[in-house]
Amino acid sequence: MRMVSIASGSSGNCIYIGSDSTHLLVDAGISNKRIQQGLNEIGLTGNDVNGILITHEHSDHIKGLGVLSRKYEIPIYGTRETLDEIAAAGSLGKFDKGLLTPVCPDLDFMVGDLTVKPFKIDHDAANPVAYRVQNGEKSVAVATDMGHFDQYIIDHLQGLDALLLESNHDVNMLQAGPYPYYLKRRILGDHGHLSNENAGRLLCCILHDNLKRILLGHLSKENNYEELAYETVKLEITDGDNPFKASDFSIAVAGRDRMSEIITI
Repeated sequence: MRMVSIASGSSGNCIYIGSDSTHLLVDAGISNKRIQQGLNEIGLTGNDVNGILITHEHSDHIKGLGVLSRKYEIPIYGTRETLDEIAAAGSLGKFDKGLLTPVCPDLDFMVGDLTVKPFKIDHDAANPVAYRVQNGEKSVAVATDMGHFDQYIIDHLQGLDALLLESNHDVNMLQAGPYPYYLKRRILGDHGHLSNENAGRLLCCILHDNLKRILLGHLSKENNYEELAYETVKLEITDGDNPFKASDFSIAVAGRDRMSEIITI
């Protein structure tokens, strides 16, 4: 099983998850050209993709979806509310609405030999979800665009082999930055985005000996730095109420303009 971030950030997101025989994308929020380049780097093309899992309808998660679906006729999975928003989005152009496949939070479904487990997140979108994907006893997850976390989120992220987790902003940078007040409130609210500190606190609740790789993703371009996110999360883990230190784990930041290394589990 493999996972790689093709792009992750406030300007666009696309994550690959796959087995030897089944290949999925989580979101398609970058150009079709960049998606193709990313797939090519791991030995694949758009023709190999078996499904696109959409977390929610915001443009940084769907902007490349129209071109991708028209060219390759790939099934698109998302909650019914998310798919309704996608179908109504004129910016995507015309594509086969028959490719839209509704899913329900907490109801598993299969794509090839991969079991997909959507679960609810709190964000200012139409019924958004995160995804856990399993192949045999191996499992990975992509969890971004969360205003906060609770026991439900913790339960769905237990026992993972690898995880891409939102570490969107530094609270002090956001509060002192140029964003208008209403936007700061949105980001900091329960339906906004996960801060660096909260990403570290969430990790403290799910760390275990077999968690092989952690990617910090969906960083804000204006309110975060890669090194700041990395160091803040490490500090939260090391100082947190858990038996681990940050040095016990392989942690990296997923770039907005570059691919991550390929995680193989």
